[in-house]
Amino acid sequence: MVRRGDGRAGCGTTGGVRAARRPEVRLAGLEPWRGGGLEPDGDYDGLAFEEADLGGQDGGGARFMDCALTGCALDETRLRRARILDTRVSAPRGVGTDLADATLRDVEVLDARLGGVLLHGAALERVLVRGGKLDFVNLRGARLRDVVFESCVLVEPDFGGARLERVGFVDCVVRGADFGAATLQDVDLRGATELGIERGVERLAGAVISPGQLLELAPVLAGALGIRVEGD
Repeated sequence: MVRRGDGRAGCGTTGGVRAARRPEVRLAGLEPWRGGGLEPDGDYDGLAFEEADLGGQDGGGARFMDCALTGCALDETRLRRARILDTRVSAPRGVGTDLADATLRDVEVLDARLGGVLLHGAALERVLVRGGKLDFVNLRGARLRDVVFESCVLVEPDFGGARLERVGFVDCVVRGADFGAATLQDVDLRGATELGIERGVERLAGAVISPGQLLELAPVLAGALGIRVEGD
């Protein structure tokens, strides 16, 4: 069972940008998952997945509600169009997890070690990604609302064509990000301890950065604006 707060957790305005609302996932009385493999369009309610190897399985279109997935292997797990609601995912690991067009709402992802996750076209609302490392996550065309990346490492995240609203980066590392054709509103990048943008720096309207980040991004901004910087 999940107990929700009043919906205001993490709300407020900091430095002129509206802060993201964080999920409040509190699980109790979960039944252990008995295994047998995921099923397309399956219904998983109030279950605890402990150290389960879900690699290569097909749970496309499935619904996970009030669940806890702990230490699960997700190598090439197919969860396209899945709905993951009021759920905590702790210490997942894997490469090529397919969550394209999925819905994640009120979800905590903790200490993930994932590479090549496909989240293009997905909808993320009140999602916390805390700790761990995500390499080459594909969020092209995704919709992110009230999403926080905290104390994690994002390597070459692809936000191309995505819509980001009330998204925060807190004590995290962002390397080689692609914001091409993205739309940003109330996106707070000031908390990124390292901020590297490979493409789409001209799409940062609607984001807030620190003075130090502005200096670091100056060469990329100059290039995007066609400004030549030369010595005397």
